[in-house]
This record gives sequence, structure tokens and C-alpha cells, in this order.
Amino acid sequence: MSHVVEIQTEVRDALAVRAACNRLSLNSRAPGEFPLYRHTASGQPVFLRGWRYPVVFDLATGKSSYDNFEGHWGDPKRLDEFMQAYAVEKAKIEARKQGYSVSEQLLTDGSIKVTVQVGGAA
Repeated sequence: MSHVVEIQTEVRDALAVRAACNRLSLNSRAPGEFPLYRHTASGQPVFLRGWRYPVVFDLATGKSSYDNFEGHWGDPKRLDEFMQAYAVEKAKIEARKQGYSVSEQLLTDGSIKVTVQVGGAA
């Protein structure tokens, strides 16, 4: 039996952040304080390709802080790519914790199909 699930992603897992950064070949740094345009944000930084400032995730709340000046200082599509990669990596981590096998397939529309095999059927 197949199930389709929609997920609203909150970034709360440092291991999944590192996995998503590795997947996208992004720099990963330790949490700390990072300057944005007019303020400083504390948390786990992600340095997206072509962005002037990092996206900083507060892992305790799942909220993000960033300033891309409405796309002038960073393409919002890069953040979408990271969020997709994070969601896939987090799903894989959680499924494997439960002892399930996981596979993924990149679809023609850019989405990623994640299949979790429970028992004898996918």
C-alpha cells in the first residue's frame, strides 16, 4: 500500500542539517552567532551558494533567520533546495532509526520520491 505525505519542514536536527549540507556540497560550521544585514542571529548556519549572508536555524524552535533582500542577495530557490534536502535526509534518518530500509528517486519535476520499506513490502 502506498501513501503520499505532505510535510511542513522545521529545521531542528543538526545531523540532518550536516547531511543536507553534504548532499548539496555546502559548507557546514558549528552553531554560533552570525551577522545578517541589520542584526545578528544565533543558531546553526547554512551557507547557501550565491547568498551574501547565511541562513541561521534555531534548532530549538525550528525557525530560521536570513536576509536575502527579496532575492537580490540570494536566490530563494537555493533555500528551497536546502529545505528539500533537509526533509529527505531527516526522513531517511528517522526511518533507519526504526530499522526500515530507504530508497529515493529524483523525479523529472525536481521532487524526490522517498520510499520506506516496512517489513516485506515498500
